[in-house]
Amino acid sequence: MSEFDVGLPSIRLIQSFIKDKTEVELKLIGGEVLEGLILWQDPDCFYFNDEGEKSTLIWRQAVAYIKPID
Repeated sequence: MSEFDVGLPSIRLIQSFIKDKTEVELKLIGGEVLEGLILWQDPDCFYFNDEGEKSTLIWRQAVAYIKPID
C-alpha cells in the first residue's frame, strides 16, 4: 500500500475540497467528466458522489485532473 503523505500540497488541497464540500469537476484519463463531491480519499482512491447522488470509487491513476467548479 502507498504511504499517505498529508504534507503534500495536492493532498491538502483535496482535503480542503472534502472539508468545505466544494463541488469539483473530475476528468478521467478515458475522457469521461464527472461533477460532484469527493467524500474521502486514501492513498489509492477517491470516493466520489456525483450530481445524481451515485457514489463511485475512483482509482487515483484513472484521474487526469480535478478542479473546483465556480
